[in-house]
Amino acid sequence: MDFDLTEEQSILKDSLDRLLAEHYGFEERRRIMASPEGFSAGMWGRYAEMGLMALPFAEEDGGLGGTPVETMLVMEAFGKALALEPYLPTVVLGGALIRFGGDDAQRAELVPAVAEGSLKLAFAQGERNSRYDLHHVETTATKDGAGWRISGRKFVVLGGDSADRLFVTARTAGSARDEGGIGVFLVDATAQGVSVRGYRTQDGQRGAEVTFDNVAVGADAAFGDPEGGLGLARRAVDAGIAALCAEAIGAMGAMHALTVDYLKVRKQFGVPIGQFQVLQHKAVDMFVAIEQARSMAFYATSMADSDDEAERAAAIHAAKAEIGRGGRLCGENAIQLHGGVGMTEEYAVGHYFKRVTMIDATFGNADHHLRALAAKGGLFRAA
Repeated sequence: MDFDLTEEQSILKDSLDRLLAEHYGFEERRRIMASPEGFSAGMWGRYAEMGLMALPFAEEDGGLGGTPVETMLVMEAFGKALALEPYLPTVVLGGALIRFGGDDAQRAELVPAVAEGSLKLAFAQGERNSRYDLHHVETTATKDGAGWRISGRKFVVLGGDSADRLFVTARTAGSARDEGGIGVFLVDATAQGVSVRGYRTQDGQRGAEVTFDNVAVGADAAFGDPEGGLGLARRAVDAGIAALCAEAIGAMGAMHALTVDYLKVRKQFGVPIGQFQVLQHKAVDMFVAIEQARSMAFYATSMADSDDEAERAAAIHAAKAEIGRGGRLCGENAIQLHGGVGMTEEYAVGHYFKRVTMIDATFGNADHHLRALAAKGGLFRAA
């Protein structure tokens, strides 16, 4: 398999790295994080100008016809910069729901708005009792003439307080844990009956609790089959996990670079502590963990758009488990090798560890995905 980037992909990577290096320093990020919005509208506009919002969409729908590889490059750069903009909920999760669930009319309406940066999306799927199970849905959608009435509460909605529209999973039939009878609907965030309570998450990102109180939506709000939407939700989440794996690689690489630089300048007993062999071994352990995780992130990226749900799920489970394990090892070693300064809010390495820890918890932690992979018979099953 050829892992070399094309000329266009190299240009994308270099351009985005340069943009983030110039406009997303650590102190600037802290200022952005403390703002009411929690992200930079200026940077959001720059991403749109670069075409990042249009990347995953087909050219005939108004996009650039990119592949998951381009998304991987973007998310790795965002991980390195600890970017706060809601690219994951809007372009990756929302984009996947539009691409795989939207009909011609829905794509024609939504893709141009997302591509130009004027429409932000979020995916409201987590519930109080659902933990990591996408099929546990207590929010209901009941028929109301040609449309629907949606009622329920969703928790930890990534980017939910900045979203203009919300994709929501709701039960149209069956009981709370049935895999059938689940629909995916698009709801205006300002519709009557929708209330959004936003908050900052532990890693500086934004989340929200969203309540739907008998919210009326039209027939065109349903994406795909209103009773068979679980597959669509899983496909979007798989795309999101692949993107999160790439983001984690960027954050892990940045932690490693900061740690190696610190070992070169911090002195003890009159010499740089990087000369102590045991500390060198820990830095090497971090490097090995990053390279192993990078390989699995490549694998998840290559399978992110696969139509084979079983093979795609196995790849995603394996990658998320490895990313969680490697991210924790890198973060713990980075904090330990930095000593007390690594725990402070004024130093970047702790913020990287927070982000990697939250990535591990998003859409299932390492233990959850390892159990799921084992239940499926492992990554490479016997014929």
